[in-house]
Amino acid sequence: QVQLVESGGGLVQAGGSLRLSCTASGRPMGIYNMGWFLQAPGKERGFVAAISRAGIRLRYADSVKGRFTIARDNVKNTVYLEMNSLKPEDTAVYYCAADPRLDFGSSPADYEYWGQGTQVTVSS
Repeated sequence: QVQLVESGGGLVQAGGSLRLSCTASGRPMGIYNMGWFLQAPGKERGFVAAISRAGIRLRYADSVKGRFTIARDNVKNTVYLEMNSLKPEDTAVYYCAADPRLDFGSSPADYEYWGQGTQVTVSS
């Protein structure tokens, strides 16, 4: 079983940038597809981005295309989410997720393991 710990959240002004990190332990991260999701108060958890095991395939939510970049370093067992041009509507708790199945998806149900989340707040 893999454990996931997110970091890098915080308070930033609109237009600013943050880089989130998610470090895996317990199992090699390279056997998992990895995803980032967000959840704002009172809303369902939503898809942000996903990356395949070797980092070849990427997928983004339409709302973050061109602003966010997902990347991974399997040697460091870490997946990153670079967030640029942040907007107040990006404010949420951001969760890292992992799944060992062959394909990767954009639904929370497609991921088996989850971190505790890190808060991102974008002020206007």
